[in-house]
Amino acid sequence: MHPTVAIIAQGAMGSAVGKRLVERGLAVTTSLAGRSEASVKRARVAGMTAASDEDVARADFFLSIVPPADALSLAEKMAALIARFNRKPIYVDCNAVNPPTKTKIARVIAQCGSPFVDVGIIGAPPQQGHEGPAMYASGQDATRFAPLGSFGLDVRVIEGPIGAASALKMSYAGITKGLTALASAMLLAATREGAAEALQGELARSQPALLAWFKRSVPNMFPKAYRFVGEMEEIADFVGEDVAARQMFEAFANLYTRIATDFDGKKDETSALAKFLDHKS
Repeated sequence: MHPTVAIIAQGAMGSAVGKRLVERGLAVTTSLAGRSEASVKRARVAGMTAASDEDVARADFFLSIVPPADALSLAEKMAALIARFNRKPIYVDCNAVNPPTKTKIARVIAQCGSPFVDVGIIGAPPQQGHEGPAMYASGQDATRFAPLGSFGLDVRVIEGPIGAASALKMSYAGITKGLTALASAMLLAATREGAAEALQGELARSQPALLAWFKRSVPNMFPKAYRFVGEMEEIADFVGEDVAARQMFEAFANLYTRIATDFDGKKDETSALAKFLDHKS
C-alpha cells in the first residue's frame, strides 16, 4: 500500500524530496497558491501535483520543509485545516529550527490530533546519482515516518523526544555553516589587507583538506546565503545560555545577510571570495 505525501514548500530541498518520492512511485501533492513561477516550475519538474490546501491536509504524510521563520505559521495554518477532518496526516516537521521552537510547533499540531515527528535534515537535496540527505527523526511517533525509507529517503530514527533531531541539526549546521561563515570572513579580511596570495599558499601547504572544503562550501553558499540567515538565528537561540556563542552566531547571521545582498547586487565580496578560491563565479 503506497501512502500519499504532501510537501510544503517547493524550494530546493522540498522539490527534490518530492521528486525522489515520485520516482519511487508515490503520489506527492503540494499547494501552489501564491507561489512564485520558480516554485511552480520546480514542482512541475519534480512531478508534484498541485492540490487545494484541504486536499493537502488529507494526505497520509505532511512534510513541512520551509524557511525557519515560516515553520510555526505553516503549522498553525495546517492545524486549522486538519482539525476539520477525521483522517489525520502524520505531520513531519523538517525545518531547521531550535528545539523549543520545534516543541511549540508540536503543541500546535497536537491540538488537531495529528501524530508529530521532529526531523532534522543533514546533507544536500537528493539528486540523480546521489542518495540524498540523512533525515533524522525523533519523538514518540518517529517510527511512523520510517516507512518513507522504502521510497528513497534516508530515514534515521534516533532515541529522544521531540527536539532531539532538531538539536542534532542545530549542532551540525552550527559547525559546518559556521565554519563556512568564519572562512568567508577571514578570506575577505586577508584580501582587503593584501595577504590573500600568502594565505592561499599557506592553506595549500598546511591545510589542504580544509582548503579543498572551502573551495566547495564557500562558492556553493553564495546563492543560498539568504536561507542561512534564519538558520544562524535559530542556532543563536539554541546556544542561548552561552553568551559568546550566541553573539558569534548572530554575527554569522549578519554576515550571511551581507553576502546575500552582495550576491544579488554588485558581487564585490562574492567575486573576491571566488577569486581567492579559484572558482569561476
